[in-house]
Amino acid sequence: MENPLDQTTLSTISLLESRLLRVEHLLYGSSTPPPRHDSALRQMADLEKRFSILTSRIRVYGELLKIYKAHPDFFQTPAATEPPSQLSTDAVRAIVLSAAPSFPATVSALTAVQDTPVPDPAESAQLVALTERMRAVEAAQLAQEAEAGELRRRSEAALRAWYEGGVLATSDATARVEARVGRVERTVRRREREKELEKEI
Repeated sequence: MENPLDQTTLSTISLLESRLLRVEHLLYGSSTPPPRHDSALRQMADLEKRFSILTSRIRVYGELLKIYKAHPDFFQTPAATEPPSQLSTDAVRAIVLSAAPSFPATVSALTAVQDTPVPDPAESAQLVALTERMRAVEAAQLAQEAEAGELRRRSEAALRAWYEGGVLATSDATARVEARVGRVERTVRRREREKELEKEI
């Protein structure tokens, strides 16, 4: 009959090796378990060596081990009724007293929420029943907005065509006529001055 202590040791080593293999598989993608023909001491030494290689290659794990050795409480979840072990009683008391003024406000807010009446289910059902009608009204409004946008676009196009084809064309014709009249007036004045000069001579 095997010794229970040996069985416990072997099962512990097996669990440690399975966890290490899982980490190695996550990091390297594949891991091959070594043969188990060695003694328990050899297996423990091999696990320590592989773990040391792992922590030396990946800096984050080494830093986590340092933090765990310095502050092991960070990696344990204490019960809600137990104060933090890394804080003194005075520090815990100071934290509680500093948060004490917010307790009445919180209680008042929770009481207000509890006292808020629940809407009548019949009114809620009526609102739900009006959902389809509200969607239809929204669709009609969207259609009207699209139609109004199309009318604005047509009005702008018509106004631009009237301005460019009517007002600008008339303005161009008027400018051409005025230019011709100005040239004729300058010609007539020049002829009149020439005649007056001929008379004086």
